[in-house]
Amino acid sequence: MTQVDFYILQDVEIDARHRFACRLVSKAVSSGSTVVLYTTDQATAEKVDAMLWRYPESRFIPHGMTETPAAGNAPVLIAWQDPQQYRGVLVNLTDQVPAFFPRFERLAEIVVDANRDRGRENYRYYRERGYPLLHHELEDWEAA
Repeated sequence: MTQVDFYILQDVEIDARHRFACRLVSKAVSSGSTVVLYTTDQATAEKVDAMLWRYPESRFIPHGMTETPAAGNAPVLIAWQDPQQYRGVLVNLTDQVPAFFPRFERLAEIVVDANRDRGRENYRYYRERGYPLLHHELEDWEAA
């Protein structure tokens, strides 16, 4: 059964959510996991793609986007549709519960003030269905 991790950031803007996702991806790749960053649309995917080239500054994260040649070889896929061939870790950057999340080992939900109400609804959804939940309250996460 998929483990669901909620990361509650003491930040207001959605950009913080994207920066934290980049850090989370870096840690997951370092531990040998494959990762899907799931976004709402292609424009958001392109924004996250640009961030992964420069954040975190100390490291390059090999990645590809849906429908690009690099996607098949990279440990990280940025997708805005169901990434059917991937397993491992799913980082949800949408406000909806992805229908395909149960095939992943882990799911990361990142919550900032801008999406807090939706994060609560998603939490209830997973809890009511019996998914194991972990809750991480993070302050000054960028300083670490």
